[in-house]
Amino acid sequence: MVSQYSPIRRALMSVSDKTGLAEFAKALTERGVEILSTGGTYKYLQEHGVGAREVSQYTGFPEVMDGRVKTLHPKIFGGILARRDRQDDLGSLEQHAIDSIDLVVVNLYPFEATVAKQGVLFAEAIEQIDIGGPSLIRAASKNHAFVTVSTNPSQYESILREFQSHGGTSDALRLRLALECFESTARYDLAISQYLAKQVGGSSGQSSQEVLPSRLTMELTKVLDLRYGENPHQQAALYSRPWTGTSLVGAKQLHGKELSYNNLLDADSAYNIVRCFARASAVVIKHNNPCGAASAHKLSFACRNALAGDPQSAFGGILGFNQMVDAETAEVLCQPGLFVEAVVAPEFSPQAIEILSTKPKWRENVRLIAMGPETEGQRPLDFRFVRGGVLVQQSDTLPPANLTWKTVTSVPVADELWDDIAFGWEMVRHVKSNAIVLARDAALVGVGAGQMSRVDSVEIAISKAGDRSRGSILASDAFFPFPDSIHRAAKAGVVAIIQPGGSKKDEEVIAACNEHRIPMLFTGQRHFRH
Repeated sequence: MVSQYSPIRRALMSVSDKTGLAEFAKALTERGVEILSTGGTYKYLQEHGVGAREVSQYTGFPEVMDGRVKTLHPKIFGGILARRDRQDDLGSLEQHAIDSIDLVVVNLYPFEATVAKQGVLFAEAIEQIDIGGPSLIRAASKNHAFVTVSTNPSQYESILREFQSHGGTSDALRLRLALECFESTARYDLAISQYLAKQVGGSSGQSSQEVLPSRLTMELTKVLDLRYGENPHQQAALYSRPWTGTSLVGAKQLHGKELSYNNLLDADSAYNIVRCFARASAVVIKHNNPCGAASAHKLSFACRNALAGDPQSAFGGILGFNQMVDAETAEVLCQPGLFVEAVVAPEFSPQAIEILSTKPKWRENVRLIAMGPETEGQRPLDFRFVRGGVLVQQSDTLPPANLTWKTVTSVPVADELWDDIAFGWEMVRHVKSNAIVLARDAALVGVGAGQMSRVDSVEIAISKAGDRSRGSILASDAFFPFPDSIHRAAKAGVVAIIQPGGSKKDEEVIAACNEHRIPMLFTGQRHFRH
């Protein structure tokens, strides 16, 4: 089918973002297009030497209510909505002295930018809800068979290219612009509804119904096309969603190859782990599980201890830090025999960037990702897609409720073990279930992840730790169904255990701990991570 070009003889312009507007308008008027415009946009065009006619002059009705009502008039909407192939519509234009409008250039009040500001007043946010703008562009999009709509300065070039060649725009371009218009109004309305939902929750107290509402709309914007997904035969991309806190999507890549799908997953996991610790901390992620982690008084020490957790698995891993990576820490990463895929941290010192990008063999490829300063957003929701639907839950991001921890054995917890117990309990929630971690001196020494049997996870963690299991504490993400894991841990030299409790055989498990003189704590809080 041959594309039809719809002429542009008259344009309506009313924009908040004036990027490129003067140049676009001049190019149109030079080819005879008449421009109708409103208040601020009209003044801007006049200041830049572009001839335009005020909407109020054309309609014969002034702007009223501080500009709240400007374009809501039959002479405007009739000119946009008239179907050029209908004699009755054309007759109505003639009868009521309405001029056709062939191009509508409107972008909406900056509602999202306004509500993103700290301390914005509710009344100020409400004033940024655009009424006329969405109506104008929706009308133009509905009549896209004849009318061109522009909602973003990035569209000016494609409109001008066709206009200068054909005096109008093609069916294909008008349809695409109409689609982009409706996508933009959908996002706009979603931003407003989400903002108002927060106000309702903030004033009345947030209930579970408000946290998980009856209808969820997800707004996603493509940020980056990726080379492929988890495997080369899968296409993939990174999308952003509204979020006010620090995130990987807003981070800066300072060096290295482009990030892959798996890199992004692992980097996100690394950051989410280290951000939970107050002391200088490091983590090594491999296949979305921590294979090493440590806290220390100094970042370079934490890095060294994290790498020692499982040196074999650390090869090709992604490392996360909760403090600026300095030169001393960078030197640790450059040790012989180590290959690093990516490093994620709040920031990197210039010396660290120089070392990591010039010294090791992998210097050209390592990705250095600066997250920026830590800012907390709202407690996020986790989405897991299943066939035909989505599972939604609050993220497991609440701090450990250690005030409810209870020693359930007759053997008390030695004072010197509490730091390791707290470290192990924080780490176990980041390991795939069934999850077992062994920790000693605020460092991971063994991890058992993703096994169908809990005792298998215990066995793997002990195997990874080797002799380092002696003197370690053991953390389990869920209860022990049988005492067999306790007997195996005791044989390996474990000196304390922390777990949620809640098994029918809790008494047998506690008795096993008392038998081996191992103190056990119940947290009453489970950390499954499937």
